[in-house]
Amino acid sequence: MPDPEKTVRDEQREAQDKGAVMKDGDESTPNRMKIDLHCHTQYSWDCVTPIEAIPPRMIETGIRVQAITDHNNIEGALAARRLVQKEYPQLDIIVGEEVLTDEGEIIGLFLKEHIPRGLSAIETIARIRGQGGLVLLPHGFDPLKKLRLRPDVRNELRNQIDIIETFNARVNRDKWNQAAAHYAEESGAYQSSGSDAHTLRDIGGAWVEAPYMRIDTPADLLKALEGGVPVGKRVHPGISLLYRLFDAARGQLRRWGRQLQRAFN
Repeated sequence: MPDPEKTVRDEQREAQDKGAVMKDGDESTPNRMKIDLHCHTQYSWDCVTPIEAIPPRMIETGIRVQAITDHNNIEGALAARRLVQKEYPQLDIIVGEEVLTDEGEIIGLFLKEHIPRGLSAIETIARIRGQGGLVLLPHGFDPLKKLRLRPDVRNELRNQIDIIETFNARVNRDKWNQAAAHYAEESGAYQSSGSDAHTLRDIGGAWVEAPYMRIDTPADLLKALEGGVPVGKRVHPGISLLYRLFDAARGQLRRWGRQLQRAFN
């Protein structure tokens, strides 16, 4: 029988080189769970995924811990957490926000209050820390991501970044995830894998496979990531765009249907 600890160590070494281990989403390891730290909902301007659809999708894809990280907004994350606490106690939602600073995007996790866009990166980090939260650098090495954190700022603040997203399912080239993994290794930062889901079907496309535990605090998350392995498969940006357009069209049809129903009632 394979040694589970040896398998995890081998996968961690593979993730350090590639950004993540590539394997099918239906594969699972006993006593381990899936964590996704980057996901959007209808509260982001470029996503129409309804809050109520997220917990069933998490169950379908085996994601047990999901961070909701809408653009410059925590309302969706708060709503998702309330829903999960009431109806899906086996799941955990982390309240996060993908904040657009004046130097690029930074994710705050375990937030209690909204952080406004347009602040400096260092002020944004201070506000995340002031809430007891964690700082995550998303898709920071893809030069085609126009809102990524500027490389010079990233290097200046490297010691203030808790987690680096070493696998983002929506980057334009695999090598940019690999660059993030190497940077995280040099920095000693924790590593994560994020679906960066902008459609419902994107949820479950990337995760950290970690020891099974409850995630209630930042310390819990860091402990899980320490024993975790980033996993995922990159989605071609063109395909991702088609999914988003399809979701947007479907959302518009639903809105028109509700308007017609009200008009005839």
